[in-house]
Amino acid sequence: MKSNLIFIGMPAVGKSTVGIVVAKRLGKGFIDSDLLIQEQEGKLLREIIAEVGDDGFLKIENQVNRDIKAENAVISPGGSVVYCEEAMKHFKEIGIVVYLHASYQTIKRRIRNPQKRGVVLKDGQTLKDLYDERKVLFEKYADVTISEEGCQIEETIENVLDTIENYSQNKA
Repeated sequence: MKSNLIFIGMPAVGKSTVGIVVAKRLGKGFIDSDLLIQEQEGKLLREIIAEVGDDGFLKIENQVNRDIKAENAVISPGGSVVYCEEAMKHFKEIGIVVYLHASYQTIKRRIRNPQKRGVVLKDGQTLKDLYDERKVLFEKYADVTISEEGCQIEETIENVLDTIENYSQNKA
């Protein structure tokens, strides 16, 4: 059985917040790959993006996530990891990919200012465009999907734990 859980989803969906609590509840380690990127590069994400551009950042993001060696951990990568084919292939091999899904309206309300949040938008791209583009990729890679609609964070955590338990029993 794959011992890692990898959370994917839009920025502000709660990958890190939910991930930390789920890791504690399951006795797993926790890895925030955005922090690994910042550590490796010695800069904040927005500084890296300003320096090397979106494509340069995705190369770094792919390399860092692809090289994660983890067992019995919850991994929370950045929302753009779904553009990183090698990283996603690696994640599918080492764990269960959990898509934390929230509606566009929920994401928009939580993010407020995409630039301050470090959300990478191409010229002329809206948050809605980005949401629609990534949603397809999240669905493609997900082993399980957890809907956050109408849920408080505690409910999302319980839904994740229940879903993972059921998924693991069905795969055993």
